[in-house]
Formats: sequence, structure tokens, C-alpha cells
Amino acid sequence: MTLLYLGLLSALICLLGAILYTDTKHFLISTTALRLRAQAKPVIERWFATGPGLPAPLAPPSPPSPGLPPAPPSESRQPSSGPVEQLTEDTAVSLSQALTSRDTTALVIDNQGHILATGRRLPEEPPAAPPDPQRINRALAGENEITYIDIANGQRTLVVLIPLRRTPTDPRILGVVQLNTPLATIDQILWRQRLLIGAGIIVAVLLGALGGLWITGSALAPLKRMIATCKRIAAGDLSQRVNLPRHYDEVGQLAAAFDDMVAHLEKAFAAQRRFVAAAAHELRTPLTAIKGSLEVLLRGSLDDKAAATKLIQGMYREVTRLNRLAEQLLSLTRLDTPVLIHKEKVNLAQFLNTVVQEAKLMAQERVITLNPGYPIVLEADPDSLKQVFYNLIDNAIRHTREGGKIEIGWGKKHASVEIWVADDGEGIPPTDLPHIFEPFYRGDRSRSRRRGGAGLGLSLAKGIVEAHGGTISVESSLGKGTCFRIRLPISDPERG
Repeated sequence: MTLLYLGLLSALICLLGAILYTDTKHFLISTTALRLRAQAKPVIERWFATGPGLPAPLAPPSPPSPGLPPAPPSESRQPSSGPVEQLTEDTAVSLSQALTSRDTTALVIDNQGHILATGRRLPEEPPAAPPDPQRINRALAGENEITYIDIANGQRTLVVLIPLRRTPTDPRILGVVQLNTPLATIDQILWRQRLLIGAGIIVAVLLGALGGLWITGSALAPLKRMIATCKRIAAGDLSQRVNLPRHYDEVGQLAAAFDDMVAHLEKAFAAQRRFVAAAAHELRTPLTAIKGSLEVLLRGSLDDKAAATKLIQGMYREVTRLNRLAEQLLSLTRLDTPVLIHKEKVNLAQFLNTVVQEAKLMAQERVITLNPGYPIVLEADPDSLKQVFYNLIDNAIRHTREGGKIEIGWGKKHASVEIWVADDGEGIPPTDLPHIFEPFYRGDRSRSRRRGGAGLGLSLAKGIVEAHGGTISVESSLGKGTCFRIRLPISDPERG
């Protein structure tokens, strides 16, 4: 990509350089031609109006131009005065000398294409290019703007042809003046121009190459950083992040999305590791107890029927616990399957009244009350919701002292219903609140096997509520109690 960029840059700079050089060359030649015409025009007009004025010295006839017939010999070389009516050798010599200078030589050609005179007298005056018969004929035909480049004495020469008329509007052409000026100065300027353009192209390409490499390196640096981060993550280090500083372009957004994805993966893997460790811990305890009981039985405790019966009852309790744990794990893993939620119309008042009546049977010395709200009909799975409330009520019973109160109620909140299960028990420590819905999590106050379960009840409740499209939250203060709030959507709020 960088090579393509450099190639396109070089081609563009070369094209611009060629255009600049061509325009400069055309400008210099056009300007020189305009200068020659502007200098010659007043001389020619004055010459036609007043005549040569001074006698011209005798001069040998000028050699004819290649391809043109020689000029006929003049019969008289006497100076003339007054307006010029026709071209003679004498008047042509006077005009050519008047138009010749140190950098310009003039030739006068009659209307037959013959050279009448040349104004070059000194060696330092530039030589004239041989007349071009085709261009001379075009000038004699009335074409005014004829300019071209020819070779004179081995050097490039600019040639300008000017038709001779007595007045600018006179259709009759008496002859042609050919002005010749060498292009050595212009060639030197153009050579310097080529040198500057070539040097500029080289410098621009070098700067473009350095800039392209810097831009490419800057653009690819974040991607290289992401590649290195991916390799470290693939090696097992999920704590790695790209962390591009303040990049708001597409690459920066990609890096931010990548970091978010890795953060979620790290969180998921950490939760999975905690889940596996907690599950292994929960399974190991009853298995260890069963193994110990079997070892005691194998050592001869079968002879003692009372001891054997006690050990068998303990093993039965542990097996029952394992079975309950397996069922909870199975329910937890199936929460994401929509087919498990069989929704039907549920009258909330009747449903919660049934739940409270059944909960009173296991409340022991706790007081369970129902605080009814506005009559509401839900679209829900009653069996799944019963499991949620039984888990919440069981949790409240285990953490509420004897004689404590447990309240269940509901209220309408816009297009949803909020159901709460509140107690005045021991409460939950603030450090435990963010984790109570995690599988197998149990705070320090519920770690004992006598009071605490496997730590899956709240995770299971959260999964069931979310499967219904609702949310569950908790509020708790140590020594004052805990309140779980479940919010479920109402399909027909006006009717519900």
C-alpha cells in the first residue's frame, strides 16, 4: 500500500512538474515574441510614414535564402525620402538595420519571397535563420501571428514574421520582416527550471516517502498492539487490554470494543471458575461424609444395629442433599431455554394467597402476612414463580428470628407489577449484596450447614424472573431486615 502511495505521488508530482515546465516555456517564448512585435511595430509604422530618412551605405547583395530565388539587382541605390510606396533594396536595407540590435537580427523579404536585405553588420549580432518558404507564403497571404523556432548557426533561434503594410488596414502586403533572436537566455532559464523541478520532485518524493512511512506506521501501530494483546490473551492472560489512549477513529472504536469483549470474557471465565470451584466444594462435602460412613460400616459397624442405622440415615440425608443439589444445578443450566417457561394467565392475588398459606406450614414461629394490592392478572408460569417465592420465603425464614415478621405484597408500577418479600431479620452485609445472586455464593452468616443451603436458590430465582422478562433486586440493612423486590411486566396494563 505504501509503494502504491509513493508511485501515485511520484506520478502526480512529475505530471505537475511537466505542466509547470511547459507553461513556463510557452510563457517565455510568447513573451519574447510579443516583445519583438511590440518593438518592431512603431519602427515599421514610422518607417512607412516618413521613409528611411538617411542614405544607406552601399552593400553587396544579400545571398538568397535556400529555396528562394535571388533578389533582382537594383538599378539605383539612391536614398529616398518621404512615405514608402514600395520596397526597394535601399529602403529594405534601411528598415532591416533599424530593426537589428545586439540580440535581434532582421531580414526584409519582398512580396515575391526574395531576401532584399539583412540588418546584421557586426559579428556580435546574432545570425539569422534561413527563411521558411511555407511560413513566408502564409505571412504574405496576410497571417499576422507566425512564430516558430529554428536553428541558426547551430543555436536555437526564435523567428517572428511580420507582414509589411503601408497602413495596418491596408490589404496589400509589400513584403515580410523576419525577426531572429537566439534562445540561449531562455534555454538557460528553462534549464534552471528543469533542474529546480527535478530537485523538487526528488525532495517531494523523499518527503512523501518519509511521510507515508510515518503515516503507515502510525496507522498500523494500534493494530500491531492489538495483535500482540491477542497473542497474550490466547496464551491465557485475560487481564490484557489494548487501552488505546483517546482514539476516536475506527481503529480506536475497534480497540474499545475489543477491550469490552475481553472484559466480559474475563468476567464470564472468572464466574465459571467460581461456579466450578463452588460446585466441587458442595459436592465434595456430602461425598466425603458418605465415604466416611461407608468406611465405618466396612470396619464392622454392621454388628451394631443402632450405629449402623444412624450411619445409614446420615448417608441418606447426604444423598438427598446431593439429589437436591443436582436438581438445582439442572434447573440453573436450563434457565436460558424458553420452552421451560409455560406462560398462562395468573391471578396474582389468588396465586400469592396460596403461596402464603403453604409457606405458613414451614414458618414455625415466624409470622407471614399478605399485603394485597390492586387486582392484577399476569402472563406467567405459576410453577416457576412458586419456586421463586418458596426460595425467597425459605431464605427469609432461615434468617429471621423466632417471632419475626415476613411480609409479602405487591403494587402496580406503570406497565409492570412490583412484588416484594420483606423480613425484619438479621439483614445482609453490604459486602455480600453484590454477590448474593451468584451461584453457590453464601455470606459468612449463612455458611453453616445447619442453616445454609447450597447457595443456588437466589441464582435460580433470578434466572426464572429474567426468563419472564422481569428483574429482581434486594435492599438490606444489618439488624433491620431484607426486602427482595420482583418486577414483572403486565401484558395489558389497562385491563391488568
